[in-house]
Amino acid sequence: MEISFILNNKKVTIDVTPSMRLLDVIREELHLTGTKEGCGEGECGACTVLVNGEPYNSCLTPVANVIGKEVMTIEGFRETKAYRIIADAFANQGGSQCGFCTPGMILASYAVLKKNPHPTEEQIREALSGNLCRCTGYNSIVNSVMLASKKGIEL
Repeated sequence: MEISFILNNKKVTIDVTPSMRLLDVIREELHLTGTKEGCGEGECGACTVLVNGEPYNSCLTPVANVIGKEVMTIEGFRETKAYRIIADAFANQGGSQCGFCTPGMILASYAVLKKNPHPTEEQIREALSGNLCRCTGYNSIVNSVMLASKKGIEL
């Protein structure tokens, strides 16, 4: 079945099974590998993408659920000013170590900052609670988001 949606600001139409996971379509059909599979159960956030601006676990989302919607992966988000602010804050605060969780963590960070440009530490921790990191201990990630909020994400 042909499925159409906007991916990273460009319309795509692909012939896939509607129940195929969005994660697999992004990685295997569209060859964008920044979106990672960690757990495959929606628990780790490594597969986070933005769908109409909201964070989604692409490992749990059938591609049919994004028909006509806007999907943003880390590759598309990398082209924005907001990405540069968040990525620089992560680099400055040591918010990324091995890098596996970083694409999902950056997209989730953007989502929280878009809703609340100046969140508290508690609000950041809650907003990122669906994204797991085995390396940093989270303090550096939270500090990264706090620094990005101080730099002023322009949304």
